[in-house]
Amino acid sequence: MASEEKSLNFIEQIIEEDLKSGLSQTKLHFRFPPEPNGYLHIGHASSIALNFGLGIDYQSPVNLRFDDTNPEKEEQEFVDAIKKDVEWLGYTWAEERYASDYFQQLYDWAVLLIKKDKAYVDSQSSEDMAIQKGTPSTVGTDSPYRNRSVEENLDLFERMKNGEFEAGTHILRAKIDMKSTNMLMRDPIMYRILHKHHHRTGDSWKIYPMYDWAHGQSDYLEAISHSFCTLEFLPHRELYDWFLDQILDENKLRPKQREFARRNLSHTVVSKRKLQQLVKEKHVNGWDDPRMSTISGLRRRGYTAASLRNFANTIGIAKRDNLINVSVLEFCIREDLNKIAPRVMAVLDPVKLVITNYPEGKEEWLEAENNQEDENAGFRKVPFSRELYIEREDFLEEAPAKFFRLTLGKEVRLKNAYIIKGESVVKDAEGNITEIHVTYDTDSLSGSGTEASQRKVSGTLHWVSIQHALEAEVRLYDRLFTDEAPDSYKDKNFLDFVNPNSLEIVTGYVEPSLATAQNEDKFQFQRLGYFTVDKDSTTSKLVFNKTVGLKDAWEEKGKKEENSINNSLKDINKYFKVETKPERIAIESAIGESIKNVSSFSLLQNSLKKNINNNKSSLLFAQFILKYSRLKSADVEEEDILKLYGMSLKSESTYVRSKALLNLRDIENENLRNQFSDQILILFSNPPKNASEREIEILSEMVKK
Repeated sequence: MASEEKSLNFIEQIIEEDLKSGLSQTKLHFRFPPEPNGYLHIGHASSIALNFGLGIDYQSPVNLRFDDTNPEKEEQEFVDAIKKDVEWLGYTWAEERYASDYFQQLYDWAVLLIKKDKAYVDSQSSEDMAIQKGTPSTVGTDSPYRNRSVEENLDLFERMKNGEFEAGTHILRAKIDMKSTNMLMRDPIMYRILHKHHHRTGDSWKIYPMYDWAHGQSDYLEAISHSFCTLEFLPHRELYDWFLDQILDENKLRPKQREFARRNLSHTVVSKRKLQQLVKEKHVNGWDDPRMSTISGLRRRGYTAASLRNFANTIGIAKRDNLINVSVLEFCIREDLNKIAPRVMAVLDPVKLVITNYPEGKEEWLEAENNQEDENAGFRKVPFSRELYIEREDFLEEAPAKFFRLTLGKEVRLKNAYIIKGESVVKDAEGNITEIHVTYDTDSLSGSGTEASQRKVSGTLHWVSIQHALEAEVRLYDRLFTDEAPDSYKDKNFLDFVNPNSLEIVTGYVEPSLATAQNEDKFQFQRLGYFTVDKDSTTSKLVFNKTVGLKDAWEEKGKKEENSINNSLKDINKYFKVETKPERIAIESAIGESIKNVSSFSLLQNSLKKNINNNKSSLLFAQFILKYSRLKSADVEEEDILKLYGMSLKSESTYVRSKALLNLRDIENENLRNQFSDQILILFSNPPKNASEREIEILSEMVKK
């Protein structure tokens, strides 16, 4: 390990134990083995950081190996993109290898297994094979072709290789154990026929090895000491070792597979298949869309390699899958950009500000600090004139006491410039403010040392000089999904959670120092956030992507939504205390509006589940969630939804019963409604004494229906 002392994660502990047990450090050899069937994502970044980080710590080689065994999905484009991403992250591989380098050796070993009667050609259909393989709770049965002679298997396998058969007619299977409790050990497939062009081997092969057959053998051929995989490969370890047992030379290093947990990121997906679906269905504009969790998308959005490496180190390595809040990633990029990004001024929602006592035609070039966090960043000159743009939200004609920006009769400072005072406004025919007129204190220039310049005012505004400003297209990116775990709901499509407001394009104005900004240059737009120059930017049209805000807006939004739920639950008690129907309607309307504005699907689910109890307020609130939110009965566990309706129909409150009946009446799931038909008939035949006219009316309607 590196000389500095640090606590070891469990993977480092495995390596240290192997070294203590006699493994020479010179034998340590790691690899990062992507399949070139898509672009790398943030999860891969963690795996890259793990494997290459081990290489750095142990001064050992790390291979970049492409497990290119499926020509149907793999392309040279993905190979090139992966290499670019690994290099951009700051890592150098010892050797560039491909599983396709070993196709001949893998074929020769497969022939060896056939000769040992440990592999056979199966000619069943995929449907028959699935039946024959059994289930986790029932043993499999032998294939009718399992006992083919070695000679017949060798002949068929060679003919498969020569392209004599159509895809799907034959496969090569390992002969292991059809009764194994590990489904992967029930005669797994080693080769399948594919008449597809391979991006490296062309059309020379008509059969291709399965991942499980190629992966471990590739590790062995490259003398990889430790093969680290994510947890879903834990059941594969037994097969990994069985395959090695068949071909191992005791004088050569035997690779060791060990598993670590995926680190899923909230408000996104890290499945290549789902990322590809987003691209193909045009929910995003390509693999490098800045909303994507791909490394190329994050790079284009403005994330730095250092921030991704720091993120990987921050979340660490674990043995259990868990969901990392995207705010951790955003913290890492804020921390990095705060140190390196120059501060500039930009206005994204402009309103014209006129300094009425500033001489017409005059301009000044004022000194502005580039980055107060970097003493070597220096200063720049920004132009100042009579007419400026400021943010529209930075002015209110009539402002509350705690509004610390510009209003009539109050003073604020213009960043790096003068103190101004609001005097009047100009409006258009619709009453919209088109100009704000102010006066300035001529002695209040920032940094001038005058008494006026040191006067404290309530706020500081950023601005740009209209005469000198550069127009820019600014792409304001938000999280791609509204829910923290969009692909975790068994009965929901992850696309249901695509955020319709994940991209807003505005025309803004930036200071002239940005005229020469280049692709991927990064800036802090003061008071607005961090932005990077997009690759679409040209000398005639600047384009910026918002990387991240100065604060975590989603954390604030999440707290607001939680508070909204909690406050609505408190307000619901009033529903039972008021005496008139209009008062109840008003309370329900307010609560319904609050619930409609909650975008977090998981918060709605958890809120509903927590309120399934015999308290009438809780039950009514749960019914309101079903009525007003995007959450539907089908999104709730069947046991919970049955419990909710059962309790609600037995409630002492006519209001709870009525809301439950209305929800059942309008429910799309007829089978669910029918499960309560007897209970509804009982209520109709013998209404509770406190049943309201409305409840009886609903019961009558449902019985007739």
